[in-house]
Amino acid sequence: MDPFVILVAGLAFVTLAGVGLALSGVGANAGKISKRAQIIGQRGRIQAQSGRSSTLDATQRRKQLQRTLQEHEKKRRAAALDVGVKLRHAGLNTRVQTYWLISSGLGVVVTTLALALHLKLLVALMMGFVGGVGVPLWFLGVLAKRRRAKFGTAFADAVDIIVRGLRSGLPLHDCLKVIGKECPEPLAGEFRRLVESVGVGVTLEQGLDKMHERLPTPELKFFAIVLSIQQKTGGNLGEALGNLSAVLRGRRLMREKIKALSSEAVASAAVIGCLPPGVGTLISITNPRYLQVMFTDPRGHLMLGIAAGVMLFGIVVMRKMINFKF
Repeated sequence: MDPFVILVAGLAFVTLAGVGLALSGVGANAGKISKRAQIIGQRGRIQAQSGRSSTLDATQRRKQLQRTLQEHEKKRRAAALDVGVKLRHAGLNTRVQTYWLISSGLGVVVTTLALALHLKLLVALMMGFVGGVGVPLWFLGVLAKRRRAKFGTAFADAVDIIVRGLRSGLPLHDCLKVIGKECPEPLAGEFRRLVESVGVGVTLEQGLDKMHERLPTPELKFFAIVLSIQQKTGGNLGEALGNLSAVLRGRRLMREKIKALSSEAVASAAVIGCLPPGVGTLISITNPRYLQVMFTDPRGHLMLGIAAGVMLFGIVVMRKMINFKF
C-alpha cells in the first residue's frame, strides 16, 4: 500500500477522533454548565426569597415597634389627665374623692374672698376655678417632679450597691433588700415594696413595671430593660449593671451641664414674665388712681384681657424654649 495513502488515512482518523472528543467534551461541559446554571438559579431564588422574608420581618418589627410606641404615648397622655396617676407620682396616698373635695373647698374659699373684695362675679368665678383646679394640679406636678429628681439622683448609687453585692456573691434579691434599708427615700420605700411584691409571688419584671407606673423615670426603665434582657439571654449581670451605672452618671452629668448653660435663659424668662404684673402692682401701690380706670371701664377690661392673653402666650413660648427634656 502506498505510504502516502496510509499517512492521509492516519491524519483523517486523528482529525475525526479529535473532533469527536471535542464534541463530547463540549457536550459534557454544556451539561455541567447547564447544571451549574440551574444551581446558581436556585441559589438566587433562595437568596431572593430569604431577602424578601428578611424585608418582611424588618417591616413587621418596625410596625410592631410603632404600635408599641403609640400605645406608650396613649398611656402617657391618659396618665397626664388622670388625677389618681398624678397622686401616685407625687407619692401621696390620698384618694381621688378626697382630693376633689379639698380642691372644691379651696375653690369656694378663693371665690368667697374675691367676692368679699367686691370683684365682679365672673372674675371671682375665674379666680375660684384657678384656685380650686389649677393650683392643686400645679402643686401635684411640683411634688412629682421633686420626687422623680430625688429618685434619679440616688438611683446610680443603688445600682452600684447591686453591682458590688453581685460581685461579692450575694443574690439579686438580697441586694434589693439592702437598697430598701440603706438608700434614702423615695428610693428605699419603692424597693421595699418591690421586695415585698416579689416575696408574695410577683415576678421581678411585673414589680418593676408597677414601680415605673408610680415613678416614671427613664433610669428605672433602663434598669428594667437590663434585667429583662439578662433573664432572657443570660450573661454577666454585674458587668451589665456596671455599664448601666456609668451611663446613668453620664446622663446626670449632661443634665447638670445643660442646666448650667440654660440658667441665664431661665432667669431672663422669669424676669420678663414677672416684670409687667410687678410694675403694675408697684404703680397701683404708689398711685392707686392711675390704674383704677382699667378696672372700672369696660374698655380697660378688654385691654386687661388682651394683655393677659398675650402674656400667657409669651410665657408658654418661653417655657417651650427653655424646657429641655433629658
